[in-house]
Amino acid sequence: MTRLSDIISRDEWTREDLAYAVGLEEGDPERELLSEAAHRVKAERVGCVSYYRGLIEFSNICVKNCLYCGIRKSHSSVHRFESTLDEILGIAKWTYENHYGSVVLQSGERTDPKFIDFVEEALRGIKRVSDGKLGITLCVGEQTEETYRRWFEAGAHRYLLRIEESSPELYSTLHPADGHHLWSVRDACLRTLKKIGYQVGTGVMIGLPGQTAENLADDILYFKALGIDMIGMGPYIVSRGTPLGDRVEAEGGNTDAACRRRFILGLNMIAATRLALKDVNIAATTALQGLDKRGRELGLKAGANILMPIVTLPEHRADYQLYDGKPCIEDTSDQCKRCLTGRVRWAGDTVGFDSWGDSRHYFGERGINPAPHIEAGEGTVGAGIRTVIPICSEGRAGIGRLPLYGRKLTPRRNSGGRFLTAIFLSAW
Repeated sequence: MTRLSDIISRDEWTREDLAYAVGLEEGDPERELLSEAAHRVKAERVGCVSYYRGLIEFSNICVKNCLYCGIRKSHSSVHRFESTLDEILGIAKWTYENHYGSVVLQSGERTDPKFIDFVEEALRGIKRVSDGKLGITLCVGEQTEETYRRWFEAGAHRYLLRIEESSPELYSTLHPADGHHLWSVRDACLRTLKKIGYQVGTGVMIGLPGQTAENLADDILYFKALGIDMIGMGPYIVSRGTPLGDRVEAEGGNTDAACRRRFILGLNMIAATRLALKDVNIAATTALQGLDKRGRELGLKAGANILMPIVTLPEHRADYQLYDGKPCIEDTSDQCKRCLTGRVRWAGDTVGFDSWGDSRHYFGERGINPAPHIEAGEGTVGAGIRTVIPICSEGRAGIGRLPLYGRKLTPRRNSGGRFLTAIFLSAW
């Protein structure tokens, strides 16, 4: 029995176990074992279904000055934008009509009354245009408990606030020491969100300068200690023109080899988190695809079950880049949907259309059963198309350059009784 086999057989993982798994290098045979074990746990605990969260990036105006971020307040070359309420509701309507179960409202961080009122109005509007059927995740930063409660009552039920690093010391290297970027405040916000009743998501950047496998193990233990319901984490990617990005590049930390190491760390973190936390939702983030053209698919195979296709207005996508080389910003929402469904197919998963795909951990922690619309298979995708797009296991297409073009076909069963996919890949 290998060391990893012994670790996987345990019910509880120690810090040392997690650090060992996360630190496995590319080419090590145990990495394949790690990914396979994580995928088995995913299948058993949350199912091999990928749930879509249509990502609406509605403003890049931010009061924060995080040292790594491409839309930081002091980044003078960024063209700032704000979507109107009508634009947001139009995107939400498209998302609903295209059978995504949920949307994510994401923006730079603001705490002014105008912004708070605007978000509340957008939440109520999204519920209205979708007849209450779209799930809503917010990702708009640190706020007061009163604001979080207002938004919860207006219809948001999930909140994503990345801790960025569970170590206060490492966290401080990512932010200016100006009293407005405190780890303790961010940690307190996560605890407040839990108290209110949100499904709470958080995550970290992987492969930061000075970060060790032990730090990443501590991140997973932090997720567990807080009872986090969903994880959104990805490899650190340089944003040129930011203090951290320029330093990493000057120190030789942005080579192809360095980026590849961060990518492998990202996959290892997904797998280790799935094995340690089991029933949480885990996103295969766009950053994975930013470093490898099959990044999100490999994330799904390593245990992730959430995808966030961009549905931001095309004219704003290039202005919402937290890091360099963000993929998919030149695609339309239709192209992104077709492409992502092909990627899910390649990974061997099905797509949970018309489903919120909420965290099973959240409900298990409370000893209650999820509502029917949370499970895949509710609603309809259209005439002749099943809600969960079935995936054919034969003849998986290779993933190459975008875009993917597809055509709808009437589903049919193969000899084993399984439905074949409703979308055929025709070109990449």
